[in-house]
Amino acid sequence: MPQHLASPSAEAPTALMAAIEAIAQGPLKQQVDAIDRGLYPQLIMRDLARVGAMSAHLDTDTQGADYGLAIRAMAEVSRVCGATGFMMWCQAVCGLYLQQSGNPALTGSLLQAHIEGRGLGGTALSNPMKSYAQIEGMLLRARAVEGGYRVSGTLPWVSNLGPGQYCGAIASVNSDADGEPHEIMFLLHCDAPGVELRECPSFSGMEGTGTYALRLTEHFVGADQLIADPTRPFIASIRAAFVMLQCGMAVGVTQGAIDSIWAVEGQLGHVNQFLDDRPDALQAELDELTARVMQLAETPFDTSQEFFIDVLDARAHGAELCLRAAQSALMHQGARGYLLSSEVQRRVRESHFVAIVTPAIKHLRKEIARLSAEEMPA
Repeated sequence: MPQHLASPSAEAPTALMAAIEAIAQGPLKQQVDAIDRGLYPQLIMRDLARVGAMSAHLDTDTQGADYGLAIRAMAEVSRVCGATGFMMWCQAVCGLYLQQSGNPALTGSLLQAHIEGRGLGGTALSNPMKSYAQIEGMLLRARAVEGGYRVSGTLPWVSNLGPGQYCGAIASVNSDADGEPHEIMFLLHCDAPGVELRECPSFSGMEGTGTYALRLTEHFVGADQLIADPTRPFIASIRAAFVMLQCGMAVGVTQGAIDSIWAVEGQLGHVNQFLDDRPDALQAELDELTARVMQLAETPFDTSQEFFIDVLDARAHGAELCLRAAQSALMHQGARGYLLSSEVQRRVRESHFVAIVTPAIKHLRKEIARLSAEEMPA
């Protein structure tokens, strides 16, 4: 039978999960197809923030950081709508940047507005993460000027953006005779001078994620916008948390696919029994992965190489399981799952996104191989 997403290590606060489930199964479920086709669910995002769905991982005056709960919250939403689950991750990691920055201009009223959903933000770290992995070059360039930096360049895809919104971004600083080249990380406001949002080409799904190309032309970054300078020590401290939170998307989309298999078991079980990746086997594997992720979530700021390899491996396992579960749901549902209006068709496309969003499966495997080689004794 379909299951509620359970935490093997601890019970999540009942009120929070009940509030999230009410939003997911109510207004979100009613709009999920429209979101897939291009509706940005701003009101739903604000409602999720208001109940605490995207801030459980942050230390506040009223709560301690709980990464396991944050992942469960994201999974509950992703089970219904992978696009909204992805935007929850964008909002969650943007909050992580703000809180960990230590910059009073970012950790006060701005962070509080972000937590409450009065501010919505994304993360423009796809290109920098690929750059650090030597997959592509850094696309934003900065030069030091009086009082800060001037940044120019174009990022092709940044999500959870729109007028009045913002994201964390990284730019490489042009080297000069006075120092080594390095990077800066800063909060980029979409409405700021020198910043332009551009429409992206149409995707095969998840169109309602507020995804734009960002073009910066001599955009000024002052001290009040700086998240980190230099950036690499900061990234090293948050990288495990950044990747780990994405597991919520994989767990949720996988659970949704398993739900779709159970939905036709009564009518088609007599023939579906001959298919691979049956729902009970997929559920057992998902439960085992969830338990593993919950254990990792107990120490999200462990900076050891071994721990980060474990996080990358769990994230890769989640993406691969998500692909298998969505494919299996299509096979189990048969022709009805091939209808364009089918939730199975949408979930297949969502699973593809889980597999290719940074860090993609190939990126994860590359980093695991590199870090594992470094761990091996000479």
